[in-house]
Amino acid sequence: MKRLGAEFFGTFWLVLGGCGSAVLAAAFPNVGIGLLGVSLAFGLTVITMAYAIGHISGCHLNPAVSIGLWAGGRFPAGKLLPYILAQVLGGVLAGGVLYVIASGHAGFDVTAGFASNGYGVHSPGGYSLTAAATSEVVMTMMFLLIILGATDRRAPQGFAPLAIGFTLTLIHLISIPVTNTSVNPARSTAVAVFVGDWAVSQLWLFWVAPIVGAVLGAAIYRFIGSER
Repeated sequence: MKRLGAEFFGTFWLVLGGCGSAVLAAAFPNVGIGLLGVSLAFGLTVITMAYAIGHISGCHLNPAVSIGLWAGGRFPAGKLLPYILAQVLGGVLAGGVLYVIASGHAGFDVTAGFASNGYGVHSPGGYSLTAAATSEVVMTMMFLLIILGATDRRAPQGFAPLAIGFTLTLIHLISIPVTNTSVNPARSTAVAVFVGDWAVSQLWLFWVAPIVGAVLGAAIYRFIGSER
């Protein structure tokens, strides 16, 4: 239960910090934090929570990461469902808190997106389903490859949170224009449930593509990272 609690609150912080920066601060009147600021916010949530709860739960904060770690031989199958449930519930709670805060502004309109992920007309840059799927698969694949490498016992110790957090920042810098960047089904679900409509109908992609990418990343690392 302590591990699940850590994943719950860790994912809560990731969604509140990352999506909160996008909804509340990205385009704040006159001077907003912009794409760079939102990208850094997502990376910083992972860095801070990795140091805070990494020793408790491993700080997955992401169903795709948990599945990728299982595929990489680093996580038992029996813990997958509880971890994923804790991550999704923590994310949805953060989405609810963010909704309460954001709706306190007179001009708030949840149908404008609420940091949801999308493709086609709901992609920030108007990217197609194929482009969105490719982006999410490849970005998550590289994310898992780096996670597995940075946490390998042969890697420099103590630096994994920085490598992983900066990777998530870079991923957002690359792919926010394409899908608003998911690489995390819990993050996508957390805000989509409040938007409903198109955000929920397109949510399937942001479960399927990150999971496929995570498994691919794990398979690649098992090949290149094997000591035999």
